[in-house]
Amino acid sequence: MLQFVQTVNGYLADYILIILLIGTGIYFTVRTRFVQVRCFSEGMKKVFGDFSLHGGRHSGGISSFQALTTAIAAQVGTGNIVGACGAILTGGPGAIFWMWVIAFLGMATIYAEAVLAQETRIIHPDGSAAGGPVYYIHRAFPGSFGRFLASFFSVAIILALGFMGCMVQSNSIAEACTNAFGVPGWVIGIAVALTAGLIFIGGVHRIASVTEKLVPLMACLYLAGGLIILIARIAFLPEAIGMIFRYAFAPQALIGGSVGAALKIAVSQGAKRGLFSNEAGMGSTPHAHAIAKVKKPHDQGVVAMVGVFIDTFIVLTMTALVVISCLYAGGGPLAGGAAEGISKTNMAQLSFSMVFGEGIGSAFVAVCLLFFAFSTVLSWNLFGKLNVQYLFKNSRTAVLVYSALAIGFVFLGSLLSNDLVWELTDFFNYLMVLPNAIALIALGSLVAVSAREGEKAWKAEKK
Repeated sequence: MLQFVQTVNGYLADYILIILLIGTGIYFTVRTRFVQVRCFSEGMKKVFGDFSLHGGRHSGGISSFQALTTAIAAQVGTGNIVGACGAILTGGPGAIFWMWVIAFLGMATIYAEAVLAQETRIIHPDGSAAGGPVYYIHRAFPGSFGRFLASFFSVAIILALGFMGCMVQSNSIAEACTNAFGVPGWVIGIAVALTAGLIFIGGVHRIASVTEKLVPLMACLYLAGGLIILIARIAFLPEAIGMIFRYAFAPQALIGGSVGAALKIAVSQGAKRGLFSNEAGMGSTPHAHAIAKVKKPHDQGVVAMVGVFIDTFIVLTMTALVVISCLYAGGGPLAGGAAEGISKTNMAQLSFSMVFGEGIGSAFVAVCLLFFAFSTVLSWNLFGKLNVQYLFKNSRTAVLVYSALAIGFVFLGSLLSNDLVWELTDFFNYLMVLPNAIALIALGSLVAVSAREGEKAWKAEKK
């Protein structure tokens, strides 16, 4: 089964995914006239201008900052540690360069996702809001084709995030904690599943309340630890940065093979791990951005861009610089390519252990991974639940069954093979991209109008 899924994923990642992600990103970058550059400062001000860890409850939705932290909770997970390490190990340090390219283009894509999620969201009779790709898919294709695409997307995201994705997160938590503390994986699985279940029951407001506090704290903790490593390894930092750019275009010098084959591996690793990390174009984070209470869709669009920036250009880049400066630069153990005993699951722990010591380094990464992955479980469960509600017309029974199954998958992930769990998650992630990207492009003119009008309103406000 692992070999079959790997073969299918290889075809999707090497061809279809790269074309869709890069193509969609370029399309919206051009249509919005580089919104990720022009409106970046606006997004930063909207995020940090009214920064608060106590957003409280909001009738009919959640605050813009809560929506962002719920989205970042989904984005900043194992992809920022284990995923980044896997991309580097397989595609070389140059894979990080392609992750940056995907993220830069993805900022325009996620702007489009957030804007369309706001434009097409619905308000229920009780005043609560709901939105996401299924609603803008219906806007793009009102007939039976649209219903098929929306249902296809809903099934894919329930499997990808609600079930398989949560297995990846709990799998990584269990493996990291076992390596650091010697605790059996099944014990970690039970603890994570029970804690997550208690928060699942509280619904969107409880999840938003947890993520608005957890996300900033966990990011600051990880970045502080990473900064200490970089200061200790500062002599190798220029070499590490140089490797990212050098091996982006000549990866065969490190990972072997022909120039074309090696470059394809580096780009595809950057694309698929970039997707798993920042989720731009995948259709997951629009569920959070749809229920934010903002004046106009553009406001949440620029906020969404900040999420991709934080995820990739700050958190993931910190992982990359730490790992490359410790394991590759200065004649490190991976300077000549892959080495026995070093895998994507222990690369970060080995890197931090070189400065902190084996015990503290492994424990630090395990704790950070616990926070990262647990917050992702919370957000992904919410996104899956919203699509269960769509498919089953807000059936409470369906939601209860889904929640029970999701808790079971969280536990099951702590017991299964790491490689199979990751490959299955990748497979369903790719399936989500297909209908989402088609609908985004179909509604490109609506996004372009929002970008123009939003920028005019922002300039007027500053005057």
